[in-house]
Amino acid sequence: MVKINGESLEIAGRTIAQYLATTSYDIRRIAIECNGEIVPKAVYETTILQDGDIVEVVSFVGGG
Repeated sequence: MVKINGESLEIAGRTIAQYLATTSYDIRRIAIECNGEIVPKAVYETTILQDGDIVEVVSFVGGG
């Protein structure tokens, strides 16, 4: 199980990019933290989520 934004999901073994493909996140407007470390967008395709990982996906919104 991988915990993403507080929700436990059975996605261990998938890459971050594979997970994001199943969501409506705009990859240009998010940042991902995995186990307390920011994950660079350049490695979303190769970063494999492991059982027990804690992931936070943060969306940026404009305003003014």
